Amino acid sequence: MTFDFDTVPQRLGTDSQKWQKYAGRDILPLWVADMDFKSSPAIIDAVRRRVDDGIFGYARPVKSTVDAVVDAMARNYGWTIDPAWIVWLPGLVVGLNVTSQAFAQPGDEVLSLSPVYPPFMSAPKNSGRASVTVPFVLQDGAWTIDWAALERAVTPRTKLFFLCNPHNPLARVWRREELVRLAEFCLKHNLILCSDEIHCDLILDPKLPHIPTGTLGAEIAQRTITLMAPSKTYNVPGLGTSIAIIPDATLRAQFVRATTGIVAEVNILGFTACEAAYRDSEPWRQALLAYLRGNRDYLLDFVARELPGVKVAAPIEATYLAWLDVSALGLADPIAHFEKHGVGLSDGAFFGAPKGSHVRINFGCPRTTLTEALRRMKLALA
Repeated sequence: MTFDFDTVPQRLGTDSQKWQKYAGRDILPLWVADMDFKSSPAIIDAVRRRVDDGIFGYARPVKSTVDAVVDAMARNYGWTIDPAWIVWLPGLVVGLNVTSQAFAQPGDEVLSLSPVYPPFMSAPKNSGRASVTVPFVLQDGAWTIDWAALERAVTPRTKLFFLCNPHNPLARVWRREELVRLAEFCLKHNLILCSDEIHCDLILDPKLPHIPTGTLGAEIAQRTITLMAPSKTYNVPGLGTSIAIIPDATLRAQFVRATTGIVAEVNILGFTACEAAYRDSEPWRQALLAYLRGNRDYLLDFVARELPGVKVAAPIEATYLAWLDVSALGLADPIAHFEKHGVGLSDGAFFGAPKGSHVRINFGCPRTTLTEALRRMKLALA
């Protein structure tokens, strides 16, 4: 079966956040993590059948939906999860905010590594907790953890550690030895480990397996909240369906209490899409990964040959996001500069990088869109 990733969908004039940002301006939006591909045919067909039912009442996950999630964890990662461990959420960012409220008190600290997905830093602050970040270091062409700095960052008020696995925006797949060391760090300091694994099905390097943090051993599993969703992989973020996998019953009850009366339920189309994604969309996912690898390789080659002063400092191992070092350009505002030349990128400062040093580009789009965006970036540097 073949799938079409080359057709450019018409998103102008729709309710797309990604494209509305630059409505009326000739700017290609390659910022937010939202792909310009239609979702898998299996998901589209399943949602269409559900729409044809014509009834959109309150929903609960049925056994086949839960089974699709459980089976996917076993098939993809060798992770046997109990259906009772699953807590359904209308978004992964919701999970970060709930975790902050459930396991830390006002004034307590949530530790993470930067640069990182901005809600890692904003979620604790939203409820009066403190966000503490430890910068990554670039060592031998790879982003690595500064373990000594991480140890120094822990205080008596540190209650949580937020991990991005695989990492956004660094596109890094964590190796088993790194994850084991992080687990030992959390156990040593009595920290709850919240692992955002939303990009886990988007590993571009076939030699690197995704290792769920919850599989590292019984002891750390009892202190881990794993957040996952079909949204990034299958391009259904607008359907608002995510899960928290929490093996420990006490932690799970604490987490659920923090959602009471605040967190909305998942909608029926979200459940439908989730089931079709995990049960019926594997051929589409494999084709997507092949296409993204092609886009990644094209991007890396173009940057190296045609964009002097721009570099990708480390391999892109996962996701459809590239972290571009633009510090050598000496631009006070790289985002405004590239927007002026027709390309909309994400500002590295939002991720905790120094202002003007980095931008993030989303290459989850048809090759023609990426080609045109990179051509415009070349002109912006001319």
